[in-house]
Amino acid sequence: MEGLLVVLFIVFVLAGVPISYALAFVSFAGIATLPIIPNSVVFSKMFNGLNSFTLLAVPLFILVANLMNEGSISDRLIDVCKSTVGHVRGGLAHANILVSMIFAGISGSSQADTAGIGKILIPAMEKQGYDKGTAVGVTAASSTLGSIIPPSITMVVFAGIANVGTGALFMTGLVPGIMLGLAMMLVVVLFAKKKGFPKGEKVPTKEVMRQVWSSLPALLTPLILIGGIVTGLFTPTESAAVACVYALIIGIFFYHTIKISRIPGILVETMKLSSLSLFALATANALGELLSYYQLNEKVQALFIGIPGGRLVFLVVVVLFFMFVGTFMDAVPAMILFVPIILPSATALEISPIILGLIIIVTLSLGLVTPPYGLCLLLAGSISGLSIERSFKGVLPYFISSVAVLVLLVLFSDLFLAIPAALFPNLF
Repeated sequence: MEGLLVVLFIVFVLAGVPISYALAFVSFAGIATLPIIPNSVVFSKMFNGLNSFTLLAVPLFILVANLMNEGSISDRLIDVCKSTVGHVRGGLAHANILVSMIFAGISGSSQADTAGIGKILIPAMEKQGYDKGTAVGVTAASSTLGSIIPPSITMVVFAGIANVGTGALFMTGLVPGIMLGLAMMLVVVLFAKKKGFPKGEKVPTKEVMRQVWSSLPALLTPLILIGGIVTGLFTPTESAAVACVYALIIGIFFYHTIKISRIPGILVETMKLSSLSLFALATANALGELLSYYQLNEKVQALFIGIPGGRLVFLVVVVLFFMFVGTFMDAVPAMILFVPIILPSATALEISPIILGLIIIVTLSLGLVTPPYGLCLLLAGSISGLSIERSFKGVLPYFISSVAVLVLLVLFSDLFLAIPAALFPNLF
């Protein structure tokens, strides 16, 4: 029966049925064949899966990103980054990556990063002389940092699934996120002369300082978010709510770029984007009930314990598995479905669930730039009018640099626990 359900799911995916609907259909079909489980379990699991205070952070972080974009706050961040590094060869590409690193510390959403920053920087890069593939590749690849540099929506979801400290998971992602950004910048340096990347005029120091001062309220947003969580002043959900209020205040009263009349439209857009992730999460919870009936977690644990190589082999298999899953499934339903299955095996091999979460999240972020799903790749390509094939060719060097960092993360995983262990010693 399990095999038939897998085939049914694959057929739905190949037919182009949205993942969330495919999960719902398979859940209902599977549970309908089990007389000991009532069909109503599907709906109760979907409801209970969303009945979480922690998950309120998902729409709130999306709202933060929408407010930042509506208030032209992201434009100011872009201007600061352009004036800081725009004068070096490939400067606009560097600025693209740098602003993604900053924006990642605000929105927690890779898709919001691609949409908000891409619509400004992709045309700007093309106008300055970059080829379309590079403009799309840099934007899509750097947008994945939104899932890794705290705060992160996917980290909030994983923390809820694995019952780990969200703040500790956030801090674990800080160093790898910066490493990924620097690795992408290194690729820009290596390609700058080969591809003849242009460079802009050097901005006077006085003008740079003026732009930094003007953008200071926006630049303080990540410090407010992370600082509040680390100090225990806010929970992740509360920090997202505070960030929403803060972004609204500076947009209306400081920058005067958000109009009161636009707020209903912003809220509607936020609900539309949030519903995509949350409905997928709900249906994945229903399918999780079916998978638990077939005791897949015990079977997987028995399989891994019998494989020689210990934790390293386990982590390599996890990376390969989630890299495959990420090509056709969003991170949220992927984690809901498979983290409960592999978590007991990780615990048996004495792998920290925080490190496991970081590796899974980094791996799934790569799925945002790989066909056929590759949502960030599709968004960036649509802005430039570039085909999925040419878009992926442009993102490939930056994808490879991210894989290199992921390999380091797997090989030296315990080193990345230093910061969260120092800040949250009670969790280790």
